[in-house]
Amino acid sequence: MILPEDRWWAAEPKWRAAEEYGFDHAWTYDHLGWRSLVDGPWFSAVPTLTAAAMVTSTIRLGTFVASPVFRHPVPFMRELNTLDDISDGRLLLGVGAGGLGYDNFAMGGTEPTPRQRADRLTEFVEALHGLFNTDKFDYSGEYFQAVGVRNLPGPVQRPRPPLLVAANGPRTMRLAARLGTGWITNGKPAETLDEWWQGVGELSRKFDELLADAGRKPVNRYLSLDSAPVFSLTSVEAFTDAAGRAEELGFTDVVTHWPRSGGPYEGRETVLEQVVSDVLPKLHGTA
Repeated sequence: MILPEDRWWAAEPKWRAAEEYGFDHAWTYDHLGWRSLVDGPWFSAVPTLTAAAMVTSTIRLGTFVASPVFRHPVPFMRELNTLDDISDGRLLLGVGAGGLGYDNFAMGGTEPTPRQRADRLTEFVEALHGLFNTDKFDYSGEYFQAVGVRNLPGPVQRPRPPLLVAANGPRTMRLAARLGTGWITNGKPAETLDEWWQGVGELSRKFDELLADAGRKPVNRYLSLDSAPVFSLTSVEAFTDAAGRAEELGFTDVVTHWPRSGGPYEGRETVLEQVVSDVLPKLHGTA
C-alpha cells in the first residue's frame, strides 16, 4: 500500500520498487482526504494508478478501496476501463462502503447510517458488475441510475477486472460472497493483537459459510494487516508472524503499508527491504 501523498517525483520510485521487489500487487487509497492526514498533501487514486501503470509492467495495481461516497458507477466504469487498458489488464478493483468523516462532509453530505452504507454499496457493486459485463446497461436504484450505458471497448480483462469487495458486516459479506471475485477485510476493531486475530478468524469462518450458501467456489481473500493494533512492518518478525497467521486462516493475500516517516504506519524502509530479501521468497515458494 502506497498512500497517494507524495508528489510524483517522490512517489514514482516507490511504485517502481514495489515491482522490482517482487510484490504481487500494489495499492493506493481512494479518498478525498483521509483521517489524520486530511490537512496534508493528497492525490487522486485513478491518476496515481495510471502513472504507476506507465512506470511498471508486471505488478497488479489496485484501489484499496474505492467507494460510492463520492463516486458514481457510470463515469467510474469509464475511468476503470481506461486504467485497465493502459495497464494492459493489471487492474484490481477493490470496493467498499467507504469510511465516515471527511469524504462525506466534503461533498456537503452527512454521515449515513450503517443500513444506508450497506444499501449504497450493494447498488454500487451491482451497477459496476452490470456496467462491465453488459453494453447498453440499465440500472435503477435509490442511489444510482444508469440508462443505456455503453461500455465499449470494454476492459482488457474479461468479463471485467477482478471485483474485490471489502466487507466486515453480514450484509456486505453476503454481497462479497455473491458477486465478488475476492473478499477484502480489515478485521474487527480490537484493543490487543490476539483479540484482533480472533476477530479475523471469526470473519473468515463466516465467509466460508456465506460462500457455501451462495454455491460458490473459494475466492481470493485479502487481509489488511495494518488494521491490527501493531504495524506489520514494525519488524521482520512481526511481518512473518502476521503473514503466517493470515495463511493459517485461509487468506491468499496480505497487504502491508509502505513505511512512513511519521504515524500512521511509521517505520523504517530497512525493515521492508529485509522482508523482501528474507520473507517474500518463502511466501512465493521460491526460497
